[in-house]
Amino acid sequence: MDICCVKALVTGKVQGVWYRRATQEQALKAGITGHARNLPDGRVEVLLCGRREAVRDLSEWLWKGPPGARVTHVELEVVEQHDPDTFTTA
Repeated sequence: MDICCVKALVTGKVQGVWYRRATQEQALKAGITGHARNLPDGRVEVLLCGRREAVRDLSEWLWKGPPGARVTHVELEVVEQHDPDTFTTA
């Protein structure tokens, strides 16, 4: 199985609109582990670890997010494999 991890920094109206929770729901459905957490500058940091295709698909979904979000930029970086047990929000 081809596993990868990607860190995303999501910019726009992504705090206070259920972005982290919606990302968690999408990740759990796809079997992806990692986290989504608010950053002090208003962005959301997302770590996605799982099957390469699932990570790619969820990375594309990050541009959309939940209905109340308005994403203006997603910066992706492939990171050393860090395979947490679940997907958390903070």
